[in-house]
Amino acid sequence: MRVALLIVSICSLLGICGTNAQDRLYSNSFSLAEVSLLDGPFKHARDLNIQTLLQYDIDRLLNPYRKEAGLPEKAASYPNWDGLDGHVGGHYLSAMAMNAATGNAECRKRLAYMLSELKACQEAHALKHPAWGIGYLGGVPKSAEIWSTFKNGDFKALRAAWVPWYNVHKLYSGLRDAWLYTGDETAKTLFLDFCDWGIAITANLSEAQMQSMLDIEHGGMNEIFADAYQMTGDEKYLKAAKGFSHQALLDPMSMGKDNLDNKHANTQVPKAVGFQRIAELSKEDKYAKAGRFFWETVTSKRSLALGGNSRREFFPSIAAGRDFVHDVEGPESCNSYNMLKLTEELFRANPSGHYIDYYERTLYNHILSTQHPEHGGYVYFTPARPRHYRVYSAPNQGMWCCVGSGMENHGKYNQLIYTQQKDSLFLNLFIASALNWRAKGIVLKQQTNFPEEEQTKLTITEGRARFTLMIRYPSWVQAGALQIRVNNKRVTYTTSPSAYVAIKRLWKKGDVVQIVLPMRNTLEHLTNAPEYVALLHGPILLGAKTGTEGLKGLIADDSRWGHIASGERLPIDQAPIIIEDDLDKIGNKLVPIKGKPLSFTAPNLKMVNSSNLVLEPFYRIHDARYMMYWMALTGTKYQSYLDSIAALEKEKLALQQRTLDFVAPGEQQPEVDHALQSEQSRKGSFMDEFWRDASNGGYFSYQMTTNGETNLSLRVRYWGAEWGNRKFDIYIDEEKLISENNTGRWHQSQFQDIDYAIPASMLQGKTRIRVKFQAQAQNTAGAVYYLRLLRKS
Repeated sequence: MRVALLIVSICSLLGICGTNAQDRLYSNSFSLAEVSLLDGPFKHARDLNIQTLLQYDIDRLLNPYRKEAGLPEKAASYPNWDGLDGHVGGHYLSAMAMNAATGNAECRKRLAYMLSELKACQEAHALKHPAWGIGYLGGVPKSAEIWSTFKNGDFKALRAAWVPWYNVHKLYSGLRDAWLYTGDETAKTLFLDFCDWGIAITANLSEAQMQSMLDIEHGGMNEIFADAYQMTGDEKYLKAAKGFSHQALLDPMSMGKDNLDNKHANTQVPKAVGFQRIAELSKEDKYAKAGRFFWETVTSKRSLALGGNSRREFFPSIAAGRDFVHDVEGPESCNSYNMLKLTEELFRANPSGHYIDYYERTLYNHILSTQHPEHGGYVYFTPARPRHYRVYSAPNQGMWCCVGSGMENHGKYNQLIYTQQKDSLFLNLFIASALNWRAKGIVLKQQTNFPEEEQTKLTITEGRARFTLMIRYPSWVQAGALQIRVNNKRVTYTTSPSAYVAIKRLWKKGDVVQIVLPMRNTLEHLTNAPEYVALLHGPILLGAKTGTEGLKGLIADDSRWGHIASGERLPIDQAPIIIEDDLDKIGNKLVPIKGKPLSFTAPNLKMVNSSNLVLEPFYRIHDARYMMYWMALTGTKYQSYLDSIAALEKEKLALQQRTLDFVAPGEQQPEVDHALQSEQSRKGSFMDEFWRDASNGGYFSYQMTTNGETNLSLRVRYWGAEWGNRKFDIYIDEEKLISENNTGRWHQSQFQDIDYAIPASMLQGKTRIRVKFQAQAQNTAGAVYYLRLLRKS
C-alpha cells in the first residue's frame, strides 16, 4: 500500500499521471471524460442540469466564504436555510468539476473562478485569524466565535450553530472533486491545507471530546481524511479519518447490530461511507464489517421500492413502516445520493451484482425522478403517501441540502456504467453511452433505449485487445432468460441472476454483443405493512397520476418550509385500492398500452376509487398527485378494513385542517425550523416518537406561527406513565400560560394529548409566538412528544 501511494505521489509531483486524477483515488473507475452519454433520459437530465446550474450567481454562492474571511461583499448571500451558509457552494463546486471534466467550457471557467476566490479566502483567514484560521475555508456563520473556542474544548458556540462540520464538509468535498475530476493542483493544495486545519483545530481534544462532538451531524468528514491519506500517503490523515469515525455507529454496525431506529438518516449514511473508505485503504476488518452491514440493513429493511429511505428525515423503526403512507415527508434525496456513494465503494471492494441491482433501482426511480424534466428543479422529499405530490426548487431560490446534492446527482450518470478490474471490463448499467478505454486502446459504443426496450447492443468501434467482458445479469431477469450473442453467436453460461456473465476473448473493431433483458412485472410489500404494495416492471417502479388539484407550492419559494409539499392531504381510504385474493396475480393483470412503452392499464384488476388509471414509470410523473404504494386487500377483508380506517382518517385530516403549526420535539429539522432554544434539556425517542424535556430550572422553547389568528389552543402530547417530579410552567412569549403538574397524573402506559386554550390577549397582533416549557427546581418539564398550535374546534 505504501509503495503504491509513494508511486502515486511521485507521479503527481512529476506531472506524469495525466490531467485527470480520478483513477488516483478510485482505481477501477473510468474518468468522466472517458465515458460519453448518448441520447436518452440520462443525457437529457445531465444537459438540463447544466442549463439549470448556469443560472446560479457564483458570487452569491461565494459570499459566505468571503464574509467569514473578512473580504468585501461582491454580491449578497442567498437567503433561506440561514445558518447553513456555504453548504450549497461546496456542492456547486463539485458539480462544476464534474461537468468541466466532460468538456463544458463555461463550467470549467466557473470552476477556475471559484478556486481563485476560495484561495483568496483561505489566505485572508491565515492573515486575520492566525490563532485558529490557518488553512480554514468555510462559510459557517460566526466562524471566528465557533472555532476559536472549539479548539480549546469549549463546544458551546459549536452546539449553538447549525451543524458546522456538516457545512464545511461540503466544501471539503467540492475541493476534492475539483482535483478528482479535473486534476486541478490549486484545488488539491486548498484541500490539503483545509485538511491540515481540521487536524490542528481538533489536536487538543480528547477522544471522549471528539466522540461527543460527533453526536452532531458532521457529514462524511472521515471519508474526506481517508481521501487525503490516499492522495498523499501521509498517515496523519488516516489517523484523522479514524478519529472522525463515530463509535456510536461504528461499534454496533461492525458487530452486526442494527441500532438505526429513530436516528437521523442522512447523519448516519455519510459516516458509513467513511467507514467503507477507511476499510478500502487500511484493510481493517472492523470498518469493512460496519460499512457492509450498514448497507445491507438499510437496503433490505429500511428502503422503499424506489430505493430511497427515511421519513421526516429519520429511519423509522421496522415496526413503524406504515408511517411512510401516512406522512408527506418521505425519502430524502440526499440519503440516496449518499447511499449510492456507499454502494460504489462496496462494489469496488467486491464487484457483486447485487450492489448494482440496488444502484440501478435507486438511480432510475429516485435520483432521476428528483429532477423536473423541463425546468430542472430539484426535489427534497418524495412522499409515498397515496395521492400526494412533490415540490421542486427554482434556480436562485430554496437553497436546501437536496438542491446541493441534486446539483451533483445529474452530473455523474456516466460514472458507473462501466468499471474495470485487472483485465476485466464490467458492463454494469444499460445506458446509451460510449467508452474510450485508453489503457486498452479500445473504444466501444452501447446503443439502447432501455428501459423502454428490453435489450442493449455493444459495438467495438476502435481497437483490438484481449480482455474479459463481464456482462451483468440483473436480479429482475428470471433464471435462464438472459440472452447474449457475440457476432450473432449465442453465448452459453451457468451464471445466476444478480451476478456477471464472463466472456473472455480477443476483442476487435467490428465485434458486436447483443443482450436481451426480458422484463416482468413484480410486486413488493411495504416493510411491516403488508397491505401496501408497489408494482415494478423490471427495475422500474410503476406509479400512476391521480390528479393535479391543490398542488400548493409546486415550485417552491424561499420560505422556510417550502421544500415540503404542504397541500391538502387526501384521505387514504379514498385512494385507489386493489381488491385481489391472490396478490401474485396482480402483475399478470397489467396490460401494455400499444405505442406507449412502459405504460399499462389494468382492465382486469378489480379496484375501488379508481377511474382508468395508467401505470407508468414513476420517474416520468411530475406536476401531479400520484400513487406509488397501493393498498391491496382481499375481497372478504377490504370492506371491514376500510370501515376501520375511515374514521381514523377523518379524525386525522380534521386535526390537520385545524393545525396552524406543529413541532416534533427531539427531531433535528423541525427543531431547527422552529428556532429551538434550550438549557439543561435532553432529547430522545420512545414508542417510535421523539421527545424533549428540561430539568431543574432548565427550559426549551420553539417559535411557532399563528398567521395572526387569536382563537387558538396549544395541544401537547405527554407519555402517561412518567416517573419523578414533573412540575413545570408553560409560557407564551415570556407570559405564563399555565403551571402544570404531571407528577403521577395518569399512571397509564399510553400517550396523553392535552389542550391548553391560549387567551386572545397573548396572541393579539402577532404572527409568531415563542412557546416555552420551563422546569421548576428539582423537577422535569415534559417530556413533550408533539406540539400543535390549533384553531379551537
